[in-house]
Order: sequence, then C-alpha cells, then structure tokens
Amino acid sequence: MRKTRVILVALILAAANTLSAQAIDLAKVRPVDLTHPFGAKTLYWPTAPSGFKLQQLAFGPTPGGWFYSSYAYAAPEHGGTHLDAPIHFFKNGRTADQVPIDQLIAQAVVIDIRNKARGNADYRLTAADVVAWEKANGAIPRGAIVLLLTGWSTRWPNAKAYLGDDTPGDASKLHFPSYGADAARLLVKERRVGALGVDVASIDYGQTKDFIVHQIASESQVVGLENLTNLHLLPAKGAVVLALPMKIEGGSGAPLRAVALIPR
Repeated sequence: MRKTRVILVALILAAANTLSAQAIDLAKVRPVDLTHPFGAKTLYWPTAPSGFKLQQLAFGPTPGGWFYSSYAYAAPEHGGTHLDAPIHFFKNGRTADQVPIDQLIAQAVVIDIRNKARGNADYRLTAADVVAWEKANGAIPRGAIVLLLTGWSTRWPNAKAYLGDDTPGDASKLHFPSYGADAARLLVKERRVGALGVDVASIDYGQTKDFIVHQIASESQVVGLENLTNLHLLPAKGAVVLALPMKIEGGSGAPLRAVALIPR
C-alpha cells in the first residue's frame, strides 16, 4: 500500500513538471485542503434557487445487527468550493466531464493581493500585478493553476461579509475582489494557464456587469475554481494542486475537492 501511494504522488507531481524520474515519498509532501465543507451554511450565488440539502435515508442498526447510514443530497452546481466548466460562459466550451484531467493537476501559482484588497473590496488583479509577481518569482509556467489570494475566505460563511451583501435573490449589490480583465487576458491568452482560482465567490469581482473574466477564460477552455480556502498556507510557487470536481456529465460546473501538495 505504501509503495502504491509513493508511486501515485510521483505521477501527480511529474504531471506538473516538478519531478525528476525519482519518486517522492508522501512523508516529504504536506497536503493542504483548499475546500470548504458542504452543508447547511454553504454559500451560493444570491440568485440560486436553493442551497445544499442533505436528506437522511437510513441511520441505525439493521435487521442483521450491523450499523448502516445513507443519505441523499441535492445542490446547485455553482456554490461552495466548485469548478466552473468552460461551457458556463461559452457555448462551445467543455462540460465538467470533458475537462482534461491534466488541466486539473498542475503547478500552483499564488498571487497575493490581500494588502490591496483590504482597503478596496472591489479591487481587481491587474496585468501589472502579474508582471510584478513574475519579476519576483519567475515566469508563470504554461498550464499552471493560478490562485488569487484575497484573504476573503476568513469571512466564510458569513454571507454579508463574504459577498458584500446578503439580500436574497439580488446579485447587484455584491462587493468582493477578484481578477481584472487585463490580468485575465495576460494569464489566459499569453501565459496559457489552465485554471484561474480564487478564495471568493467568482473569478469576476462582485460588481461585474458582464462577467468578462468568465468570458475570457471560458473561450480559451480555461476553468474557474471558486470559493477556495487556505490559500495563505501555500507558497508563491512550488506547490501542486489537485482540483478534482464531481464528474457531472454535461454539467456547467461541479462541487470541487481541491488539495495542494507542498514539499516539506
């Protein structure tokens, strides 16, 4: 079992171009969970028709004498920690089940805008911010998963603090930072990244009227990873992210379990 796990981690890291031919032991990698749990407090877009629901089907002893529990759940695609598939904002985009697995397992690039967002809830990442990150850390590799650290995950699951407004059914008063259009074009069109992730509710900022970042990403088959957490525990570079969604056939998105592996 141990040998299998070592080989698995080696393959994952190799896919992100971070390994030599030598396998890496799990003892040398620290996992970080980037996912909020799904439950009654999970946040969804204000216009979503429902939230996360868990129905108990069985819980207790069986006639045979053993314990058994089982549940049914229901939820919109876009809420909690989740993936936006390209078809979410592009008619010819890939659906959730069509996103290539190697696009979801890749080197992580973490861009920290906490200082800028702290005084401006509507702050949008700029192309200059991306260039400044590269001057300090080196070129963003092709296929990378870019993670935007705003610090907003500390506000979860307080809807008003996290979204900027908690009016049911109204998404016009939201305020939270995210990517700007110029930064998105640089990352998607020029750096050719595989995913844009963020620790807020959208890869577009709260006051968007056209969801331009979604459009830019989706038209290039780039996925969005939204409502992430624990990004502050990751280095600016050097981690590998596994962003594995529920494989919903034909889905425009899906609940996501995202994990980062950090060399010890």
